[in-house]
This record gives sequence, C-alpha cells and structure tokens, in this order.
Amino acid sequence: MGGRPLTALNIVCFPRSTFDISVLREVLKGGLDKMHEAGVLLVGGHSVDDPELKYGLAVTGTIHPDKVVHNGGARPGDCLILTKPLGTGIISTAIKKGTASVSAIALVVKSMTALNRTASELMLGVGVNACTDVTGFGLLGHASEMVEGTEVGMVIDSAAVPVFPEARELAEKGTVPGGLQRNREFRENMVDIDKSIARYLQDILYDPQTSGGLLIAVPREKAWMLLEKLHGEGVAEAAIIGEVVAEPRGRLRVK
Repeated sequence: MGGRPLTALNIVCFPRSTFDISVLREVLKGGLDKMHEAGVLLVGGHSVDDPELKYGLAVTGTIHPDKVVHNGGARPGDCLILTKPLGTGIISTAIKKGTASVSAIALVVKSMTALNRTASELMLGVGVNACTDVTGFGLLGHASEMVEGTEVGMVIDSAAVPVFPEARELAEKGTVPGGLQRNREFRENMVDIDKSIARYLQDILYDPQTSGGLLIAVPREKAWMLLEKLHGEGVAEAAIIGEVVAEPRGRLRVK
C-alpha cells in the first residue's frame, strides 16, 4: 500500500455502573495487538461516560491510486471468491441467548479477529476486477451493491458458500438477528432465489456479518491461482461461490 501508514484514533466509553477493570484491560490490549498486526499507529484517543462499555477505532490513511479496488467493475465471466464463512450474526445472537456451543464461539471469535490483510494483499498481487467486504448487509446485500445499476449480474451457488457449521443448526431453529430480516426486505427485490433453497440457508445468505471476509470478482483464468495462494497463506475457508454474468443485469440469482 503506498503513501503514509494508516493511523487509528481510539474511542472508549466507560460505563457508569461498576465493572471489572480487567475486562477493559483485555479490550484495550486486544485492540493494540491488532493494530500492531495491521502495522498502524495509534495517534490519540477519547473517553466517554456511557451506561455500557464500548470500544472502537476510527482509522484513516492514504493509498496509491493504482491500488484502489472498487466494489464496482466486475466483468462477465469473473469468478466470485468469498474468503470467510458466513454465520457470525446468527452465532452472536445465540451467544447473547446463551445457546451457542463453546466450539462455535471459538470458531467465530477466531474468524472475527482475523484481519483481511493477507487476502487483500494476495488479491492485489494477482489482479482482480472488483471487491467488497461482507459485513452488516450480509453476503447478498453487499453482492447487490456490486451489481446495482451496472451491466452485469451474479449467480451464487448456495452449496459452495462456506458457512460455520453451527450457524446452519441455529438458523434452522430460528435463532437469527433482527438485522437479517431488514437486509432481506431491503434487497429481496434484486434477488432471485431458487425454490429449492431451504429457508434457513436463505437466512444465512442475508445474515449481517461482524468482521466478515472479502467478496472478490476475479478473472476466471486467475481464480484458481488466487484461491491456491489464499489457502497456502492460511485463508483456509476461502471458496469460489459463483460467477459474474452478463444477464440478467443488476440482479442476483441464488441456485
């Protein structure tokens, strides 16, 4: 990445109620560890009096113009690669309800604390046409942004999408976050889902992610090379989940 290094502004809200100060210590240490891993500088901070403990980072920086990858620009024939499994929103909801297993919690924490740095650097090295992160709008929401108002569409193979195992079970039981339904209502007019796709799997595709992976549109002749590089560098769950098509324009099809 060209230009000056990224910088981060730390924002912490201290709760008015009594809390274990060791929790705050671990939160701050975790944030600092990730900043070191990402190679950014902490340049300052603010503290706020609030009923709940909150922590956040506001990140700024510069990038070389030749290294900017937009979420538009996908071309017919491109393969779609997703670099992290889906289901963090569903499992996080189960955590709040006390119904998530220890193994599921460990898996999503490992995923959510993994940077997209390796995937983005490998992507830039190979050369891709478009990319977006998959976060609060879910896979189908962010994929919709990539094709909305463009001359291309996408076909997503639901069976190829990586999903956290317990997210399937939880979704089947109806344990889903409220944001999932809002994602569906906002984007379902752009999405055609085959009738054979189970409702729980549709839910997972709309599930709002926390620290999700990247959705990459890469020329077909480069797709397997990029996938191999991702797997070789530890992005083990990355998978080809579909393709960019010329028709129907501005729409997604889930098969």
